[in-house]
Amino acid sequence: MDLGKHDLTLMTFRTAFTLVSPAGPRAGLSILIFHRVLPEPDPLFPGEIDAVRFDLLLGWLQEWFRVLPLAEAVEWLRQGELPARAAAITFDDGYADNHAVALPILQRHGLSATFFIAVGFLDGGRMFNDTVIETVRRCGQPVLDLTPLDLGRHDVSSLAAKRQVIPALLDRIKYLPLLQRLETVGALAEIAQVTLPDDLMMTRQQVTALHGAGMGIGAHTVHHPILARLENREAEREIADSRDDLQALLGEPVTLFAYPNGKPETDYRREHVEMARRLGFRAAVSTAWGVARRDSDRFQLPRFTPWERPRWRFGLSLLRNYGRGLAVLG
Repeated sequence: MDLGKHDLTLMTFRTAFTLVSPAGPRAGLSILIFHRVLPEPDPLFPGEIDAVRFDLLLGWLQEWFRVLPLAEAVEWLRQGELPARAAAITFDDGYADNHAVALPILQRHGLSATFFIAVGFLDGGRMFNDTVIETVRRCGQPVLDLTPLDLGRHDVSSLAAKRQVIPALLDRIKYLPLLQRLETVGALAEIAQVTLPDDLMMTRQQVTALHGAGMGIGAHTVHHPILARLENREAEREIADSRDDLQALLGEPVTLFAYPNGKPETDYRREHVEMARRLGFRAAVSTAWGVARRDSDRFQLPRFTPWERPRWRFGLSLLRNYGRGLAVLG
């Protein structure tokens, strides 16, 4: 980009973000959500964030925003003392590339992020969605016959076909009862006759290393269930046990929580918001789009990340997000 054009774009967006998010009681907090940062582009998911793309995004954010640790930003928001153009970076689930790939890039930019960890998958575990993805990715058969699981027959003879199959299977499996979901995905690899990876998620040592590097650590349940599909006692145990596990690992309170999947009403309900409050968290985040304001429910803070590739489209999407009404439970 021409230097003059770059400076104009920088000043235009910085001015616009200051207007919609001035310092003080009228400030808004943009919370960005990521999951993985791949070392290289993935042929199966070419739009997934990789190291080069993440480095580029952080550069833009650094130019436009005051990027803060989430815990600090939430407290300033509560007090009405948030600086202008405030933003925070978050990661969900606990993927190993968060430590191996994302952390060095964050450090190079001098930025902090908060990582919400589903503790049941640490040290060799694998989330159900990754079992589906890796089964389809590694399947060498032209057709994946899942009729024994009541999931149909699927063409997997090309990357394009696999890209269509994966979201269809995830939608069918995601909202099954937790035990049924585990049983279903457990049978996939056997049917497809593939060997699945066991190094996708962080180790406890890597979580400790993130914390030691100044990153925030938050709870994200044990097994990443859809809380709205659980009995209340089981849901509260998932939340509390993940907090307790992380507190024992880090030796300090864990005060932030992220709802798995995170859509209000669909994935969590009012009773889960009250659980997070009762268990002593200071704030919790959803995946509803929008920007957090001083009067926002601190236990349903919105998050958003645009994926547009041109710099100006990425900035415009962030700007538009300030105008979205918050999707929260009343």
